[in-house]
Amino acid sequence: MSREAILGAIRRGLKRGPLPDDQQLALRARLSAHPRHLIPARSQLPRPEQVGLFVRNVEKEFGTVARVASLADVPAAVADYLAANNLPTDFAIAPHPELQRIDWSQRPMLALRPGRAEASDLVCLTHGYAAVAETGTLMLPATAQRPTTLNLLGDTAIVVLRASRIVGAMEEAWDLLRAEHRDDATGGFMPRNVMWVTGPSRSADIESTLELGAHGPRRLHVVLLDDDQTATGQAATG
Repeated sequence: MSREAILGAIRRGLKRGPLPDDQQLALRARLSAHPRHLIPARSQLPRPEQVGLFVRNVEKEFGTVARVASLADVPAAVADYLAANNLPTDFAIAPHPELQRIDWSQRPMLALRPGRAEASDLVCLTHGYAAVAETGTLMLPATAQRPTTLNLLGDTAIVVLRASRIVGAMEEAWDLLRAEHRDDATGGFMPRNVMWVTGPSRSADIESTLELGAHGPRRLHVVLLDDDQTATGQAATG
């Protein structure tokens, strides 16, 4: 069913025709100039403190973080995490160009399957688009290179994230997404799905007892690439 057919069915259900011209102008203005919410001062910190705040908030929400100096260090960090938690060494991995550039052969015990996750996958590894220091939240827009199933199906989720993609507040993450998702036809577009992930999946619905893995992964591990010289005081290497 086309977009116009869906909107037409909604209008008929509401017993309303097309919007008057003045309302259409107001609607277009609202869509083209995204109003910003307040950005809390607690997220506006010098870069080292901002990245440190992100790490602390991930850990506060039952996640873990391993910091690496370059992309070449990612396979060792992943292998060490899997071994420390007695997890299988075969996993689904996002077919993202940055992950594909990594030389995984240095850890031959790791068995990677690029593509979307399957229900049988215990471990999934994806590419982090951006993150919010204020809450320790990962921003994971859906693309063919970053399948959403990788965020949901595995019992353990591993995310490779660049420190340079950590921002202070959620509004700034939306700014990144809007700036980097544009085309000539419309001037801008959004992915069909944007997931915000703060720690492992959990619920306390039953007798107020916290249960990890209620609706998704029970473990979240972030491999944080220290590529931001302003955040580390050292030159980035990869």
